[in-house]
Amino acid sequence: MSWLEKLKTRWKVGSVGQVVLILLVFACTGFTVLFLKKPLFRFAFGAGEMPTWASVVYYIVILPVYNVFLLIYGFLFGQFQFFWAFEKRFFQRILSIFRAHK
Repeated sequence: MSWLEKLKTRWKVGSVGQVVLILLVFACTGFTVLFLKKPLFRFAFGAGEMPTWASVVYYIVILPVYNVFLLIYGFLFGQFQFFWAFEKRFFQRILSIFRAHK
């Protein structure tokens, strides 16, 4: 069984083509977040050295931004249902971790 077939089974999707679209959504989302960092930092701090705390704040703030872009690209590539379910599972896991530590 190929790795695409394994992903198809794991993600419970209908075809290998859908797996490719899902991987394309993840790639586009990752590149978008990557390309946003430099202009945002340049706007906030100029061309100089960026403080370490700014990188920490960026990685905290980028999580919800990444998830929004995931839904946007999922919609554009016709995979919104998959990514909506993916997001719900993701946030249920995050919330269960916080609940377990109370």
